[in-house]
Amino acid sequence: MELVLAETLLAQSRDPRVLLGSLCRGEVSAERVETLCFLLQRLEDEVARGSEDALPKAAREVATGYLVPLLRGLRARPAGASDTDPGSQARRRLLRAAGVALRSCVRLAGGPPLAAALAEEALRDLLAAGPKPGLEGGTEATVEVLAAVGPCLRPREDGPLLERVAQAALVLALAGDGEAAELVAGRLLPVLGQGGTAALRTVWGGLVAPSGPDRVGLKLQVLSALADELLPESFAQQLGPDARCCARFWRTVQAGLAHAEDALTRKRARYLLQRAVEVSAERCADCICGPRDGNGPSLFWWSEKKKDELLKFWENYVLIMETLEGNQIHVIKPVLPKLNNVFEYAVSEENACWLFHPSWHICIYKRMFESENKILMKEGVVHFLELYETKILPFSPEFSEFIIGPLMDALSESSLYSRSPGQLIGSGSPLGLKLQKFLVIYVSFLPEDIKSDFLLKFIQKMTSRHWCAVPILFLSKALANVPRCKALGLEGLLALRDVLQCTMITHQILLRGAAQCYLLQTAMNLVDVEKVSLSDISTFLTSLRQEESLGRGTALWTELCDWLRVNESCFGRSSTCSSIGLHETSCLNAYVKKLVQEYIKSPAWETGEKCCMPDWCEAKLVALMVLLAVDVEGMKNQYSEKRRTQNVLRIFLDPLLDALVKFGTNAYMPLLKTDRCLQLLLKLLHTCLLKGSSTQDDEVLTLLQDFVISTAESVSEFILRKLTMNELSSVSDLDRCHLYLNVLNELADLHLKVGWKRGNPIWRVIPPLKNASIRHLQDTGNGQEPTLGRQIQRVVSMAALAVVWEAADQKLELQRDSLDAGPAERFLASLQLNQTLRKPHPKEQSSFFEESSSSQGWGKIVAQYIHDQWVCLSFLLKKYHTLIPASEGELLEPILPAVQMPGRTLQSALDALTILPSDQVLPVFHCMKILVPKLLASSESLCIEAFDMAWKIISSLSNTQLVFWSNLKGFVHFVFDTKVLTIAAKIKGQAYFKIKEIMYKMIEMSAVKTGVFNTLISYCCQSWMVPASSVSQGSLSSAKNYSELVFEACLFGTVFRRDQRLIQDVQTFIENLGHNCAANVVIENTKREDHYVRICAVKFLCLLDGSNMSHKLFMEDLAIKLLDKDDLVSKSRTRYYVNSQQHRVKNRVWQTLLVLFPSFDQNFLNRIIDKIFQAGFINNQASIKYYIEWIIILILHKFPQFLPKFWDCFSYGEENLKTSICTFLSVLSHLDIIAQNVPEKKPVLKQALITVLQRCFSHNFSIRLYALVALKKIWSVCKTWQIEEFDALTAVIESSLNQVENMHGAGNAKKNWQRIQDHFFFATFHPLKDYCLETIFYILPRLSGLIEDEWIAINKFTRFTDIPLDAGFQWYLSPTQLRELKPGDWAQQDVGSNSDEADNPPEWTDVQKKIIPWKNPVPDLDLELVFQGRAAKLGKSISRLIVVASLIDKPTNLGGLCRTCEVFGASVLVVANLQCISDRQFQHLSVSAEQWLPLVEVRPSQLTDYLQQKKSEGYTIIGVEQTARSVHLTQFHFPEKSLLLLGNEREGIPANLIQQLDVCVEIPQQGIIRSLNVHVSGALLVWEYTRQQLLQDPRHDIPAFPETGY
Repeated sequence: MELVLAETLLAQSRDPRVLLGSLCRGEVSAERVETLCFLLQRLEDEVARGSEDALPKAAREVATGYLVPLLRGLRARPAGASDTDPGSQARRRLLRAAGVALRSCVRLAGGPPLAAALAEEALRDLLAAGPKPGLEGGTEATVEVLAAVGPCLRPREDGPLLERVAQAALVLALAGDGEAAELVAGRLLPVLGQGGTAALRTVWGGLVAPSGPDRVGLKLQVLSALADELLPESFAQQLGPDARCCARFWRTVQAGLAHAEDALTRKRARYLLQRAVEVSAERCADCICGPRDGNGPSLFWWSEKKKDELLKFWENYVLIMETLEGNQIHVIKPVLPKLNNVFEYAVSEENACWLFHPSWHICIYKRMFESENKILMKEGVVHFLELYETKILPFSPEFSEFIIGPLMDALSESSLYSRSPGQLIGSGSPLGLKLQKFLVIYVSFLPEDIKSDFLLKFIQKMTSRHWCAVPILFLSKALANVPRCKALGLEGLLALRDVLQCTMITHQILLRGAAQCYLLQTAMNLVDVEKVSLSDISTFLTSLRQEESLGRGTALWTELCDWLRVNESCFGRSSTCSSIGLHETSCLNAYVKKLVQEYIKSPAWETGEKCCMPDWCEAKLVALMVLLAVDVEGMKNQYSEKRRTQNVLRIFLDPLLDALVKFGTNAYMPLLKTDRCLQLLLKLLHTCLLKGSSTQDDEVLTLLQDFVISTAESVSEFILRKLTMNELSSVSDLDRCHLYLNVLNELADLHLKVGWKRGNPIWRVIPPLKNASIRHLQDTGNGQEPTLGRQIQRVVSMAALAVVWEAADQKLELQRDSLDAGPAERFLASLQLNQTLRKPHPKEQSSFFEESSSSQGWGKIVAQYIHDQWVCLSFLLKKYHTLIPASEGELLEPILPAVQMPGRTLQSALDALTILPSDQVLPVFHCMKILVPKLLASSESLCIEAFDMAWKIISSLSNTQLVFWSNLKGFVHFVFDTKVLTIAAKIKGQAYFKIKEIMYKMIEMSAVKTGVFNTLISYCCQSWMVPASSVSQGSLSSAKNYSELVFEACLFGTVFRRDQRLIQDVQTFIENLGHNCAANVVIENTKREDHYVRICAVKFLCLLDGSNMSHKLFMEDLAIKLLDKDDLVSKSRTRYYVNSQQHRVKNRVWQTLLVLFPSFDQNFLNRIIDKIFQAGFINNQASIKYYIEWIIILILHKFPQFLPKFWDCFSYGEENLKTSICTFLSVLSHLDIIAQNVPEKKPVLKQALITVLQRCFSHNFSIRLYALVALKKIWSVCKTWQIEEFDALTAVIESSLNQVENMHGAGNAKKNWQRIQDHFFFATFHPLKDYCLETIFYILPRLSGLIEDEWIAINKFTRFTDIPLDAGFQWYLSPTQLRELKPGDWAQQDVGSNSDEADNPPEWTDVQKKIIPWKNPVPDLDLELVFQGRAAKLGKSISRLIVVASLIDKPTNLGGLCRTCEVFGASVLVVANLQCISDRQFQHLSVSAEQWLPLVEVRPSQLTDYLQQKKSEGYTIIGVEQTARSVHLTQFHFPEKSLLLLGNEREGIPANLIQQLDVCVEIPQQGIIRSLNVHVSGALLVWEYTRQQLLQDPRHDIPAFPETGY
């Protein structure tokens, strides 16, 4: 078209100046300038033929007078315009056309002089613009000018100019913004690089100069364009530098391979690598690129002697990198073995050194780690971690940097640690275990001078980001298993402490505690004790949370003590030990003694009376080190006298005990010193408690308690004075008040443990403390001005009363003897509830606000006061609950108003809930628990309001971990109290429905917050448990009305997200470690897993007595609801597939029915037997089928009266039965159990034989198979019982069974017959002996293929002690061998049979080269396929081409392929399912071809065997696939006996089937689109086969096929 346009213009006028002048006039447009380009190019052709002489001048005029001004005028872009705007696109088009026209003008005008002038002018403009943001400075137009004239410059004469232009362009490309840099790199630099040696070297120097990673793409763009100059072919002259010898060039290529975000940059990097390899192979000369550091292998080298090995290495390398572009694990996994080959080529085992630079291998892993596909990322991580298990790789600094950098970044992804398919819950993360093994091996091989630096950087990397709980756990575990070595000093210990702080951010307490345990073990294994002091160690230990990890009495504590014992003389000397003259003690003992002495001393800088409370951390440190030192001493003297331990503890605590003894007499002891002493006392008592074992034999704890009791009198007098003598008068003193009260409570506990005696110090302190507190409260309520001191004293007095009465509630000795009813109770009961404390006098507010900044504000103080008031009130209500009336009209002058006026008190409780913060409402809930049962009948609306308000508080706290669970427990205790439930059910008012509404809301909340339902069901079952164990008629009176709760509990269980499931899996793994992980001992198991909801309900049902009428009715009602639920789920339209929510619910229904079965009698079964039998006719999943069969067997065994109904089940029409009859045939296979209680066994056996024999002739294969199994079992029973009447059938039955047993061949029938006989339900399962919780909830779900989430291990039942079972309960464990079996469902035997092969792919010789995912079909049985007969019936000639389309899914593709095969005379078309021919889309495309073409069904899982069979028959297996070794269709000769295997539309041919192929044929392509439609591809190959076969047969000419439409 362009040529025609140019010729037309020339035909009008032969004067070029006229033509050019006419085009240069008029409005500027892209079309006009493009026309000018066409004309100029045509004129260039004329000049080449020597026909024009006037052109140079005309061309110069066009260039200088039109094009250059035009380009200058296009410099300015409209403000705010983008490249996608139509105006910007038109402007860009105009610029390109003007540039092309300018180049033609320069060539026509004589070239170099004009080009040099234009280049000089453009260079000045480029330098003036500089690397400014955007292109508004005219850069774009200037670049177009330079790109146009650059090729016309002379390399020698214009060399300096070219160099200056190149330098300016490099500055703009490597320092400018993205758009300008891309323009220069894409258009100008490649042109300059081709402009001679000098310019090329300038461009090359700029490209290999160091720059930021964001310039890698631009560099690779230019390098790719200059590949012919930098990497010339063997016949070309090397004008510029040899890129192969430059290390920075290879670093740029590697950066492009590994870090580039776009595929185009990665492709350019691969192109340069391939080009370098090809050039090296062609030149046949050695080449080497020196390493960056002068040691180790070169980044690139070539040796002609090792040409074959080098070519193989780089071929595999490029193949791997190209395959990774697909980002699909199905394609990449078969290529991973080639990565092993790459490592084998890269390492010299003889010299133990790298032959290829390891950075090339790292590029592959980086590429995998940065993939968006998490599965691919995981495969890359796993492959790298497994390297050192099979290979001994030489040390490489790059590998260490890679581990600390990209590998650890990848390991921060939590999803990588998920379980593998089929792996048991709690067995540990495969990746975590591989990480542990890898780190142990890698560190062991590190040189000693590098090991310390590597481990330090590894640990510091763990502190560089916020890690999730799972990754930090497994990283810590891996570090803990590194063999002991002196690798870390003080810096490493500090880094470990920083990692400990990182673990604290997670809410997963168990995982957090386990990580702390492993980090402590890491410190003990890796720290060089000579480089750290005991002071450093003690500071590190205080970073651990003792309540989560380092508990005394755990194995970790013992390990730490042993470590301190072994190394105590090796620690670095600290200043605290240098001045001690106790030579008879060890360094540890001396350090601890000095530590206690320094701690007890009161610092001179804090001696004021109003100083703040000291921090608890120092007390924690001192207490921890004291107890560690004592236990270390005990470890050294465990075989000597015990008095040594007593002496050591006494030496340590002498300063503390001396100070405590003086508390009662020394009124001038510094306040800070008393605070520190009491803090240390509390920390010692708390830390000393043993975790996980009995404290009776703990000598240290006994000694410590004796020492503390010896100081109790002095300390209690001191506390009494402080609390009652107005000495606490500031805001900061409230913290001291809590400290004193905690100490007082601990002293009371100690006296109770050693035996409560009259006259002990606590006995003497409690009464005066109570009286003084009452007096203070009375005095401050007399209208006096509220000063700060008075208000603080009032808060202190209320707190003291709360602690005293809370202790009295728990310690009956205190309540009975020291708290008799009197003025104190009357005063508190009369005190105004929720009374807020007025702020102090304005003159004192300044001091208050100064203190509140470092302590708590006034609102918190008031809240604490109201909280303590409700604590006291809850004690009064509990003590005088008999005085609470049902209504308030009975007493005119109540003695205890708060107790005897419950309505007003409950209203005040509602007000308190609106005032108090959420963490202070628990005592209000306790009061409501007592008040609501009294008022529910008379003040129902008020009680409902209490329910609503309390539930709102609980709902708002659902994301608050610390206070939620305690408040939830208090809420459940008052709303679901047995009395409340009973009264609400009795009156059936709004409260009854409100309770049920809250119940369902709590169940709903459990779906997002695990453990809520556990709290509810556990409390209710425990409250019902006592009446449930009795036999009175009033048992379960309240439970009957709330059976929905137990019903929901039996079916409860949510389907968790992957992250939630991962957390649960890892927690189970930690729990399974038992005492080997100290966190399990220290942290209480809260049993908040969903399984415990069902466990609680099941154990509660097991306690019920079927002989008790109320129990029996409760269980029957529950059973009917369960059957209704099963029916409802079965009729639901929701998709019902294996392990779906519907499947799980039905599974739980039948599990619970099996638990309830012992309580069913004949009358009740009469009501439900039809529903049970009806359930057998439903198409259920395997696990549910087994449960239904099991319960039918149990029913027929216990109640043979139902046998007639059972026989009726076989009387339905064949269309209604279908394969569901297999359920009832399975029941018959256990006829020996069913007939045990039948008096007349002959009729039963006869009926069974008749029924089974009829089904042995069914047209359905599954029915025949089940019938044969039942026949074999029943006939075995007949022979055992020696029933002569059946002798006439002996010959028929035994010949039939023998025929089945001895059938020939290896087809489906024989294999399935063997499998079904070995199946657990028929071979091992005993319906009576295996009737236990373990079989119901663990063994059978496991054997039936149910997801692991539904397996409830029997140890969880025993571990859940909230609902204990009777000692005689014996059906926990299965006595048979059933528990030893592995899953092996005969119908699903082949599923996952190749899992090992998938996990460890073999070294396949051919793999997909293009990026197509595939499925993993599983080979099934051999098939006996016969095409010849069908083809003969169709009356067609038989060719030797078989087309296999079993992998194709779409009916349209199958229909079109069927038509093609029929037209070209293929012998047979193989499809996955013959039902496809009924599809309308298939028929629309096939146009009845299926009627004339032999069709055979071979499922994808059967293809492997089928292909092997065809190979044995002489067929060549041909795959239509692009692979690394595929042959072009134009070069391939089809054998006569050819089998053509077509791939899936999306996934191609699976990797395992590619290995079965003899050859892969690909269709050559010229276009951009990657692949053809599978039908089209198949049609091309079918035609090519037909064409070749027809050409070989001289009797046939190739016919012309008509072109007809569909």
